[in-house]
Amino acid sequence: MGDPHKLKNKYEKPKKLWDETRLGEEKGLKLQYSLKNMKELWVVTQQLKKYRREARRLLSLTEEERKDDAVKILAKLNKMGILKQDATLDNVLSLNVKEFLDRRLQTVVLKKGLAKTMRQSRQLITHGFISVNGRRISAPSYHVSAADESTVSYARSIDLTIKEPVAPVKEAPKESAPTPNPTA
Repeated sequence: MGDPHKLKNKYEKPKKLWDETRLGEEKGLKLQYSLKNMKELWVVTQQLKKYRREARRLLSLTEEERKDDAVKILAKLNKMGILKQDATLDNVLSLNVKEFLDRRLQTVVLKKGLAKTMRQSRQLITHGFISVNGRRISAPSYHVSAADESTVSYARSIDLTIKEPVAPVKEAPKESAPTPNPTA
């Protein structure tokens, strides 16, 4: 079999890399979800494109031809927690990136109240404080399924209270013997 010489990217760069409106939207999502770089957003966008492309392909087929494949896609998206049970292929076409970003472990940790900010949730995950189903996860981009969402918890105990720094106590200067006043 052998090793592959070069692994395939999990994302595509946008066709117009310096498009101002796209950059503004992506920057807003990057700040809102505290993503490390645009590559993380492009990976999620690629996943969304994959499901939307497949839904468009299935909609072009007849009802009999698409029956089995449509059920598989809808069941998978339902299991992932992105779509509801009674969704249709039209609902797949109306998905956006935010639905996928909301299923990331980093976002779920914040929504469950295990962290106070999105950056703190990312830090807790990367430092090994968060587990899913009792298994420690260290990737903030881990996709949490709907069934696993209730099992997200701390892997080990941690104290997140902010302690006020104690100001150092200054010692009073030692009094030395009074110096005689030469003018007196």
